[in-house]
Amino acid sequence: MTDYHEPPEELSQETRNFTRALHSLREEIEAIDWYHQRIQASEDDSLRRILVHNRNEEMEHASMALEWLRRHMEGWDERLRTYLFTEGEISEIEVESSGRPGEDDGSAQDEAQDLGIGNLSK
Repeated sequence: MTDYHEPPEELSQETRNFTRALHSLREEIEAIDWYHQRIQASEDDSLRRILVHNRNEEMEHASMALEWLRRHMEGWDERLRTYLFTEGEISEIEVESSGRPGEDDGSAQDEAQDLGIGNLSK
């Protein structure tokens, strides 16, 4: 793999496996997009059925990679349990589950400017 941001020899085998899984997930999602576009553009019903089948296979592959990440990479399980298979506005789930204020009240902007170091003008 040539997409490492750090020298590969400095990375653990575990981290290199995470990179493999993340790259595979990205590739499967890209393939879903490609097939979906082809489905929309195709005027041949027989070809469209094949493309739908292929797109759905890529969804299966993406789901498998995501499940591997959930089982092996810290943080995925918690986030997936928070957001997947829920009802209501997705952007409000974080506030409901964590009690943290959302961006709509302007507090996120204040936090971004603060950087957690407080007022330096004193």
